[in-house]
Amino acid sequence: MRNRGSQSRPDRARLALIVAVAAVLAPLAGAGSARAFDFFGLFGSDDSPPAVSKTAIAYKVTIEAAGGVKSAVMDSSSLYRLRKDPPPDGDALARRATNDFGPILDALWGLGYYDATVTIAVDRAAMTIVSPDVAAFARAADGYRNRAAAPVTIKVDPGPMFQLASIRVVDGAGEVFSDEALPARVVALQPGDPAAAAALRAAEARIVDWFRNQGRPLAKVLSIAPVVNHATHTMDVTFVAAPGPVAPFGEATLVGPKDFSPSIARSFLYIEPGDPYSPRALADARESLRQIPAVGGVRIAESPTLDQFGRLPYQVDIQDRLPYAVGASAKYSSTNGPAGQAYWEDRNVFGGAERLRLQADLFYAPPWYVTSTSVHDFSIDDLGGRVSASFLKPALWGTRNDFLFDALGEKVSTSGVGFVGYQVEDADATAALRHRFSQNFWVQAGLEGQTGVATDALGRVDYTLVGAPVSVNYDTTDSKLDPTRGVRLAASAAGFGEFLGSTLNLAQFRAAGSGYYPIDPDSRFVLAGRIALGGEAGATLDEIPANWRFYAGGGGSVRGYAFNSLGPRNLFGVVGGRSLFEASAELRVKITDTIGIVPFFDAGNAFEGNFPNFSAPLYASAGLGFRYFTAIGPIRLDVAFPFDHVPGSGPVAVYVSIGQAF
Repeated sequence: MRNRGSQSRPDRARLALIVAVAAVLAPLAGAGSARAFDFFGLFGSDDSPPAVSKTAIAYKVTIEAAGGVKSAVMDSSSLYRLRKDPPPDGDALARRATNDFGPILDALWGLGYYDATVTIAVDRAAMTIVSPDVAAFARAADGYRNRAAAPVTIKVDPGPMFQLASIRVVDGAGEVFSDEALPARVVALQPGDPAAAAALRAAEARIVDWFRNQGRPLAKVLSIAPVVNHATHTMDVTFVAAPGPVAPFGEATLVGPKDFSPSIARSFLYIEPGDPYSPRALADARESLRQIPAVGGVRIAESPTLDQFGRLPYQVDIQDRLPYAVGASAKYSSTNGPAGQAYWEDRNVFGGAERLRLQADLFYAPPWYVTSTSVHDFSIDDLGGRVSASFLKPALWGTRNDFLFDALGEKVSTSGVGFVGYQVEDADATAALRHRFSQNFWVQAGLEGQTGVATDALGRVDYTLVGAPVSVNYDTTDSKLDPTRGVRLAASAAGFGEFLGSTLNLAQFRAAGSGYYPIDPDSRFVLAGRIALGGEAGATLDEIPANWRFYAGGGGSVRGYAFNSLGPRNLFGVVGGRSLFEASAELRVKITDTIGIVPFFDAGNAFEGNFPNFSAPLYASAGLGFRYFTAIGPIRLDVAFPFDHVPGSGPVAVYVSIGQAF
């Protein structure tokens, strides 16, 4: 199926939608509702004590500590967490306070403060861990009953932060691991570093992960032995690690699914008994199984012991997904106008994990020659739409072959502000078989038929295309939305002949590749590059329907230029080309765990020739992107500046989306 024009444009309205939602919800965070709702933490929280009464001791907590120490105390103190739930009397409040000493000191030791002291007081009635005068504390608290909130003060003197003096990682026999067996960069602790318990636990996890990534599934750290020297405020620490044997994968036991055959799920499990063990293989297996629409959750549990052949058995628990889904959405863009969508999906149509999705879209699609999206020019006749159906039958007869069928009918337009585009009304149907060689590699072939009417500055083309598209995909990246290493390669070719019933002979190919290279071991600096090519043969430019020609420009192409605004032109506007070249380069810099910047450069154009011959100049742009990393992927904000002026493009363009640009 082809990429359709008008609705592929970057949706700048998404940013406006976020701001609008914030404006609507902000009043909910005002007085009376702040405790119930705190929009992204922007409106603070209600910290006022509960009302005084005869039946309880209301109290207010003041924490005298600085910076991160104060945050650690707040997280570990039950006095602070339960401040809205006053105890019945002073004795209960005193017990609550004495129970705080252990957790607070544990939190401070976790930060590297092993000489910390904690005092909890009401007025002059103070308690420490070595002198807990519970009775005096309780009397002082009871004195505030039905009078005022008792002022509870938690005072922390952290003392000096302890530092690491020596770090050793030894095996069970006490032998230190060589740098070849366990590189120092894996442990990532140096003398002089803070002796924080959290840092030691993180080093423990890195040690285990290193050995597991070397094919040792039973690796573990047997113990962490710290020796604290209070006189010098230092710590010597020894990790005792057991790498365990190198072992391959053993047999997989599938538990579930309930609503379709386990053989379908097993066809998406590419690990074979005897394959080398790696955590990445298990992560890939989870991701692969989740590609089945009828699968809800996947949990993989490794056996704690090897089998009789020295292999690692594992169990795969597969949960069924809810069989039906329905949804709708609406949006508005200053470039595309209003749009709406509704869909219905059945994820287990015949009990074999088949997916059927029916979808309807409605959007603004004025005539191809209209270059204004003013609401005053709007007509009901300017509405476009698309109805589509998509069917997937995974794992035919338990094999790694999938059957796909897609059909649609649509009326779309790519006309936009400042440039002339095209309009098309078409119907398309594609049936294909896909063979999955592995998690990373698949090949697909099928039959496609499309008939329609396309109109642009070159005129009107009534066409029918019948042919055989073939595509191949290879992807070794570590993430779909935020790759830091690996490559993505995709290529497709389609031939449409008059002997099959087409109104013209047309051959088209597309190819795109992107690569990702981490400069540092932690992937905080990643070089990313993308190249795309396309070409057509068998027909002249004016014989090819406008929606089958090549165009450049837009958020997924050459940023800074309007969508489809680059390519061969005539007096009326862009008419598209028979070939395409695009290239992009980015340096993705992760400044913090949540914030990143991305300087980028894009170049590209469409050409009249069958293959990119660069007879026309390349259009280029540069810009700076900002990333906010979330659990579901990075939120992308790109600001691009085109080097050249073309109709329809301004001096700057802004793109907002989920995920990296490529």
